[in-house]
Amino acid sequence: MEHVLSPATLTELRRPRPYPAVSVLTPTHRREPYNAQDQVRLRNVVAEAKRQLEADPAVSRDRRTEVARRLDRALSEVDLTHAEDGLVIFAASGEHQVWSLSRSVPERVVLSDTFLTRNLVSAQTAERPFWVLSLAADRVTLWNGGADRVTEARVGGFPLTRRVENFDPERQQRVGDLPSAFREERTRQFLRETDIAMSAVLRDHPRRLYVTGEPAALTLLDEVGGTAGSAVQVPHGGLAHGTPEAVWQAMRPVLEAEARRSTDAVARALETARGRREFAAGVDELWQSARDGRVRLLAVEENYRVSAHDAGDHLILTESGDLGSREDIVDEIVEQCLETGADVRFVPDGMLGEADGIAGVLRY
Repeated sequence: MEHVLSPATLTELRRPRPYPAVSVLTPTHRREPYNAQDQVRLRNVVAEAKRQLEADPAVSRDRRTEVARRLDRALSEVDLTHAEDGLVIFAASGEHQVWSLSRSVPERVVLSDTFLTRNLVSAQTAERPFWVLSLAADRVTLWNGGADRVTEARVGGFPLTRRVENFDPERQQRVGDLPSAFREERTRQFLRETDIAMSAVLRDHPRRLYVTGEPAALTLLDEVGGTAGSAVQVPHGGLAHGTPEAVWQAMRPVLEAEARRSTDAVARALETARGRREFAAGVDELWQSARDGRVRLLAVEENYRVSAHDAGDHLILTESGDLGSREDIVDEIVEQCLETGADVRFVPDGMLGEADGIAGVLRY
């Protein structure tokens, strides 16, 4: 199952395809007892996708058979033991993908000439993905970070390893020369190669970067390349050989402090916007402003979801499941704002008060 949405991947997913390109969405659950029915629900929504293929006169028999086969293959690749909060299946002639999302999605089947990507975009934005690069003299490990966890990332050639001759950290601690490994020319070259590899990863998958290691390692990486210049340094050794849980515990206080600062900055920006009459709130007003490209900063409470019916010039809030309602209207607003260059921030539930879960600062 896919997890990392890069700009190149998003562009490829949005590429027009011969009709039909099928998008199947369903909410999933991480824990019992809520996840007990996920398998049944997933099979039912895939069956609904096949029913729509069968009933669509614009789909030829050969194309219907091929896309249905792709749906079956995608279904066989789903691993619900590692389910998150949402699942998306894309299937078209000659291809299929399965995406696991950390944000819930509405149960939905869409047949079109492109895949439905706005839920992926919104989930990644809410997840606030980041990289952690952990340095040691003999190993550099890259970690893929999200809202509540890190996992080892095996991309761009990582992890990088090398054999270090006569490297005895315990002896060096006893004699007080632990940083000496980072004064060697071979170590310098190793971290120079690390910098090149990390720069390539950031080009393909741009996101915030944190670098962990002994102070001497952090200093050396800063000297030999440009990656560290835009990274947040976390002086914590041992994580290149550590576990995901150890890395998460080391990063957690750093991330929580940054989240608090970000939330405070959003609150100040919204308050200033009120005084300047640049403030907007509610899905109806922000849906209109997003379509006009007027939103400069969008703030969304983390678990805010609402259904709405498109009445042409405004939205009418509806109950979830109502015929014709758009259950992912918040994700649609998020994607539209990102498309027009807005800064999108997900904030703690309840922070926006009377703004009803979503608010923004307008450009004009």
